[in-house]
Amino acid sequence: MMQVVAQEKIGNAPASDYQQVIHQRSYKIVTPTGIADSAKFYRVEAIVANQYLQLGQIHDSANAQIKIAKTNPDKEQAKLTIAEIEQLRKQVLEKLHAAYLQQLGKELTPTQIDQIKDGMTYNIVNITYKAYGEMIPTLNEQQKKQILTYLLEARELAMDAESSNKKHEWFGKYKGRINNYLSAAGYDMKKEGEEWQKRIKEQKLTNTKS
Repeated sequence: MMQVVAQEKIGNAPASDYQQVIHQRSYKIVTPTGIADSAKFYRVEAIVANQYLQLGQIHDSANAQIKIAKTNPDKEQAKLTIAEIEQLRKQVLEKLHAAYLQQLGKELTPTQIDQIKDGMTYNIVNITYKAYGEMIPTLNEQQKKQILTYLLEARELAMDAESSNKKHEWFGKYKGRINNYLSAAGYDMKKEGEEWQKRIKEQKLTNTKS
């Protein structure tokens, strides 16, 4: 059974230093929402910071248990134990995710909540959506809608990931789904990518000359 344990250190950093980093990160994430009321701003900042702290505790606990499980000489049993830990991690994260969004919903508009989500995931949804539009200008509205749906689903999962790499892995997985979806619609993704890069280079050359 996974237990949520207090996080004492991150690497060589004391817990107090880590918490300071978390609050600085949370402050930057909340700022774009434009909350004018300072009391409300810091309530939201505290909600975001607490979410990061709880995510860290959950992942640290699960990873520590997996590390122990891997030392079991019975490889099949180790595999089963790790699968159980991962399943429980998933359940705990889903519960925390729902509670987090409920807390934010009491303070923010849906648009502001989206800004928080984008801040927690490096604005990858907007960056990637824009990139697909530029790469394939002939996308129809239904295709654009499906691309955005995939990216928003990835964002929900990436929000709970334990690191930058893990967040990018979720988006990478969903970009694979998008590419498969577009390939099935008749697009040659390799050719579209090459043509896009060609247009970018030509535009840079034009800007240099002007």
